Amino acid sequence: MELVTTRQEGIVVEESQIVKSHPKRNFIEANTIQVDINHLKDECIIPVFAKDNETTISHYQFINTTKSAIKEILDYQGDLIPDIRVSHIIKGRVPSAIGKPAKELLEKEKTIYYERMAFLFEIPQISEEVNGNKLNLCIGGVRAYNQENLFSKKSIEKFKVFIGFQNTICTNLCISTDGLLSDLRVSSVEELKKSIIQLVNEYDRKEHLIEMKKLNDFYLSESQFAHLIGKMKLFSHLEKGHKKTLFPLMINDSQINIIVKDYHFDKYFSKKDNKISLWSLYNLFTEANKSTYIDSNLERNVNACEFMKYIGNLLKNNHSNYFLHNNIIAF
Repeated sequence: MELVTTRQEGIVVEESQIVKSHPKRNFIEANTIQVDINHLKDECIIPVFAKDNETTISHYQFINTTKSAIKEILDYQGDLIPDIRVSHIIKGRVPSAIGKPAKELLEKEKTIYYERMAFLFEIPQISEEVNGNKLNLCIGGVRAYNQENLFSKKSIEKFKVFIGFQNTICTNLCISTDGLLSDLRVSSVEELKKSIIQLVNEYDRKEHLIEMKKLNDFYLSESQFAHLIGKMKLFSHLEKGHKKTLFPLMINDSQINIIVKDYHFDKYFSKKDNKISLWSLYNLFTEANKSTYIDSNLERNVNACEFMKYIGNLLKNNHSNYFLHNNIIAF
């Protein structure tokens, strides 16, 4: 084991003790951009329900309510800075600028808000090592105004909240079924906070970590991987009756192509000795899922987790089906 001498004289540390940093990447890509919390608070208007002019719960309120819940339930004393991604900007203008050419508009005459928003709070003080990767606990949510009827009177509003882990190597999210509320409907920020706290309390972090560690116990040979990819590409074209008998895979064709490319070239999770662990394959899935639009990203992330567990159970029990051919090899 190599030893490294620090600048401070007389102190020698093992190389394995040096934490190697990785370039920060986005937890979602697709057509999103990054913004900060002050931009949402100070520079974006708040959509209203058209028939009664009652305001919706704003993106800023959603994020701030989640922050408050984290501090309360985890008794967290550190800084919580949200990582925020938005898409589908909705532009407008103030009444005094009606009829003015768009290129002549002043900044103060423009109004904007974002139809879709995703955010997370990373909590590095709560971390675990899984299969050689450091995972930090994270809590966040998604809001998509396109899933609301803003042309009606004020009604129950829809949110998505999650708790899980973020892989610090690649910023991929690792979310299990019990870590996601995909159809949370509330009428106030108080109800929203209560639901977030309930989700955190009911999330089984220990079981989630055990399931992820198990993924490194099983491998697919290159022929099995090729068979899996082929079947995944065929899946969307199957007859509805046949498809209902199979695992409800949600990944699309372009994302399958990303997985195939990364199988060969990904810096951290590509094949090794012509085989790939389910842990590495899982991370190829979650990396490809970053291209999913905000409003369906979390569901597809959970679907990837469940699919890897499903494949793992097939390997464990030496079973074959549509996705795996008979020549199954588990290491």
